Amino acid sequence: MIIIQLNQRQQKIIEIVKENQPITSENIASMLNVTRATLRSDLAILTMTGILDARPKVGYFYTGVSQINLLGNDIKEKKVEDMMGMPVVVKKDVSLYDVIVEMFLSDVGSIFIIDDQENLCGVVSRKDLLKATIGGLDINKMPIGMVMTRTPNVVTVEREDSIILAARKIIEHEIDSIPVVETDKEHNTMKVVGRISKTNITKLFLEIAGE
Repeated sequence: MIIIQLNQRQQKIIEIVKENQPITSENIASMLNVTRATLRSDLAILTMTGILDARPKVGYFYTGVSQINLLGNDIKEKKVEDMMGMPVVVKKDVSLYDVIVEMFLSDVGSIFIIDDQENLCGVVSRKDLLKATIGGLDINKMPIGMVMTRTPNVVTVEREDSIILAARKIIEHEIDSIPVVETDKEHNTMKVVGRISKTNITKLFLEIAGE
C-alpha cells in the first residue's frame, strides 16, 4: 500500500472533479485560477495513484482512494481534545495505599496528583508505586506527594495540541499517559482537564481505519 499525503491543491482538485466529472484540465485550472502547467504535476500524481482517471478528449474522472492510505491526513487533523478521556486525579496528601486502590479500580497506568487548589503538581505510575512498596514504606501513612514525579518534570499537553504531538511525547518519554491541562500563565496555575493514553491513540487508528 502506498502512503501519501495530499496537499491542499490536490485535495481541491479531487473535490472539483467529483462535482464536475468529466472535466478537462483547462476547466480545472480555470476554477483554481492557475495555469495548466501549474496543475501538471498534481494531476500526474492523482492519476498515477489511481484517485483520478484521465480519458483523452473527455477529461478527468474520480475513481476513488482505495489504492492509497490517507490515514496520515486524518490523524494530523485530530486534536488532543478530540480524543482525550477523563483524568484520574487524587490530592497530594492521599496515602500510597489509597492511590494503589484507586489505580486498580480505575484500571489506569498512572494517576495525576493535584494540590489543595486543584492544580497539577505531580504524577505517579505503577512503576513508582511498585518501587515504593518494595522499598518498605508504610503505604498506609506515606502521602503520595512523597513519591510522585513533580512538576515541572511532568510531561503535559493542552487541548489544542495535535494528537501527533501527544503520541510523540508518549513515545519519547516512555510513559502510559499524559495529563491534558489548561494553563493560566498569569496566575501560574495548571488545571487537569483530561487524559491522553496509548489506548486513546490506538482507538483513533481503529476509528480512522473504519474498524
